[in-house]
Amino acid sequence: GNSTQIRTVGMFPFIQVCAAAVMSSQSESKTSFSKWKYAHYFTLVEHKDKNLSVKCKLCLSGSKVLSTAINSNSNLLKHLQKLHATTKLEAKPVDTLEVSQAPPAKQQRLDFNRIVSQGQINKAIARYVVENMQPVSTVESPAFRQLVSMITCSGDTQQMGRKTFSNYLDKEYSKMESELKTTFEGLDYIATTADIWSAHNKSFLGMTAHWINTATLQRQKAALACKRIKGRHTYDIIAAEIDHIHSLYGLSTKVTATVTDNGSNFVKAFQMYQPESLSDDDDDDNEEVTFTNVADVLDTSTEEGIVLPPHLRCASHTLNLISCSGVEKWLLSNHGTKGIYRSATAKCTALWSKASRSTLASELVGDVVGKKLLVPCSTRWNSFYDAVARIVEIPMTDLSTISNRLELKCIGEREFQFLREYCAIMKPLTVALDILQGEENCYYGTLLPTIEVLMSKLLEIKEGLIIATGLPDAIVQRKKEMVKGMLAEECHKLIPHSSSCNVQDFFCFEEVDDTFSTVETEVMTYLRTAETGMEILKQFPTIKEISLKKNAATPSSAPVERLFSLGSLVLSPKRNKLSDQRFERLLLMRYNHWFEG
Repeated sequence: GNSTQIRTVGMFPFIQVCAAAVMSSQSESKTSFSKWKYAHYFTLVEHKDKNLSVKCKLCLSGSKVLSTAINSNSNLLKHLQKLHATTKLEAKPVDTLEVSQAPPAKQQRLDFNRIVSQGQINKAIARYVVENMQPVSTVESPAFRQLVSMITCSGDTQQMGRKTFSNYLDKEYSKMESELKTTFEGLDYIATTADIWSAHNKSFLGMTAHWINTATLQRQKAALACKRIKGRHTYDIIAAEIDHIHSLYGLSTKVTATVTDNGSNFVKAFQMYQPESLSDDDDDDNEEVTFTNVADVLDTSTEEGIVLPPHLRCASHTLNLISCSGVEKWLLSNHGTKGIYRSATAKCTALWSKASRSTLASELVGDVVGKKLLVPCSTRWNSFYDAVARIVEIPMTDLSTISNRLELKCIGEREFQFLREYCAIMKPLTVALDILQGEENCYYGTLLPTIEVLMSKLLEIKEGLIIATGLPDAIVQRKKEMVKGMLAEECHKLIPHSSSCNVQDFFCFEEVDDTFSTVETEVMTYLRTAETGMEILKQFPTIKEISLKKNAATPSSAPVERLFSLGSLVLSPKRNKLSDQRFERLLLMRYNHWFEG
């Protein structure tokens, strides 16, 4: 009926569709009790139906709970007059009760009687479809249309068909794109990430943008593109697409760096399309010689207008390579670990295979140890470490029981000791990977300290090893940096040296510029500061400018990989007829949470 109310749990975007972005009016506890002139002397503890439980702030103990009705405060007034008669009570404006301390209701009540506009209904429907990655055809579902028709609109409720809804999404996407361009116009430093994703026999180039808000010093992000790439993923095609996306948003001169993985096509693209000024500066940092085909250089010279920003390789991908191929290569090349590594991993693989293929084996493991074995995934190195760590947690007696009942070879004591040492060595690597794959609170400046701490922890573990004694040294490659000198040098770059003297003023004498001493003082004061956090940068304007530029980039390309994770949910097998443009727009609006505002 007209007074029908429903209770819903979860699926907030769906709740928005049902109520058309309209929450119920303020609770009775706030509209009546909080308007009482002495409500500021009490703290709301609990709200049950028409009764309230509060605590008196004037009572020294503060532990006594008083009960009152929503629309009657006489007993609370008597409490104040009786126990606090010596206190001069002062009336306060309304809405002074600390309602925020009240426990939230477990279920939300939605009122369909409130009148909303057609625009609110359309936005709520779009949020439900985009945020929950529902098919666009949802708006034509009879059940969904019946649900929307129950919402009271200021005029006649206009039900959008699939075509009308698609046009609405296109207009909203244009607004989002325009808003991003406006945001980028007010920024000086932006970093991007790029990667290629293949699914359902299609390939897509994804890009995300990252920057630091100059006012709040908080990390912000946005998805820029997820464009379909046809044909081979050659370096020239990748370079052209990246340059086109940067130009589309007006970022060609603002991107401080682009982070990608170590794929040869990405590495070559940035090598071939770097400005000459950058190629000269990077010569000292290259650790290995790269040979370039002269024909490729001549072909590249004919391309006009393609210039890519500086390239940063994904630190997480590099650590993954060290963890996978590097560690395995060392273990197999060392005579002391070759045999035991092969035998231990073979027995673990047999356990994983048996437990994953047989329900009886899986139930047996659960009955003995109370947990299931984790099976490694080929696309994630951490899964191998997690799987080995789960086996190491099981006592040797239980492992022997499981192996015997499954008719498998038991893991020996020396093999078990090797697996324990392997997990001890690899655990710092997994922690470092989790840190570097962060996004909101992880800046490029986090990379060097993370690696330094990782190396020190690996060397500490070395003393307690028995079998894999040389593995920490094989992982650690130390490289000392003169942090103070580098920071001072970057500060001087931001303060150009200028002089009022010219050629005609040959005999012009003026005091020596004290910029150098000012920069040195700022750097030394900054390094001596014990405070942490980005807020401290507001006291050091020059270092803040450097941070906005250098820390705009993320240490890894994990953000664009998260974009692809969402893409796998949007581009499902049942939606294989979704056009490339529609897929891209739905994905970008979902990643940027466009309809949440």
